[in-house]
Amino acid sequence: MSNQFLTEKVNVIVNGRVATVELNRPETLNAMDIDLIKGLVFKLKEISDSDDIDIVVLTGKGRAFSAGGDIKMMQSNIYENEFFSFMDSISELIVTLYSMPKLTISAVSGAAAGLGFSLALATDYIIADQSSKLAMNFIGIGLIPDGGAHFFLEKRVGEVKAKQIIWDGKIMKPDEALALGLIQEVAEGNIDNALEARISDWLSRPVQAMIKTKKILAEKNRPQLLKILELEKYGQIKMRQTHDHQEGIQAFIEKRQPNFIGK
Repeated sequence: MSNQFLTEKVNVIVNGRVATVELNRPETLNAMDIDLIKGLVFKLKEISDSDDIDIVVLTGKGRAFSAGGDIKMMQSNIYENEFFSFMDSISELIVTLYSMPKLTISAVSGAAAGLGFSLALATDYIIADQSSKLAMNFIGIGLIPDGGAHFFLEKRVGEVKAKQIIWDGKIMKPDEALALGLIQEVAEGNIDNALEARISDWLSRPVQAMIKTKKILAEKNRPQLLKILELEKYGQIKMRQTHDHQEGIQAFIEKRQPNFIGK
């Protein structure tokens, strides 16, 4: 499969020292399939190698940042046969984003749910629109979070709150997410204005010193993140074999409340 095909689902716009990376599946609320994930990895690695870019903005085209993993893909036989490969691609994406030698911002409008929320948490700074909805909602389909969410949530809010967020799986308004320490800013007006203000502030600072701090902490935390990603991969395959996961998916498709039985 060509890189050109993969990157059709990812738009990159460079403006001076800033690269905006846009998830480009608006018809699915930027649900993340294997092509989108691999396209993101390719583009982020390309940006990482550029000496001209200091800040990377991650955003979604259309009405959402990302609604999470692609449910239709999860149901397909191809996904079943290539599950470990898919999970490894998620791990590569998250490690690449978390450790890239750039300052990273997620600009969240609309939904950032499931894997989409994990992706945002892997960046250095999250700005959310007032109308955005954030959810670590894997529990609703009988799964555990992936994309390093266990690592990022524990880092941001501590173990006890992380478990509560995961187990509740509820949709959070941005003010609630801000109060918990999950995001850094709620845009008071237009999110583009808030984003521009954050970028301008950072560009006026000694960015290389900021990046060096990021690299030191990322290198320190890398073994733990890799361990969590591996645990999530094998945990997810176990969960996919449960009755509750099958019921959760069916209920999602039928737009009804699931009937979980704990098996």
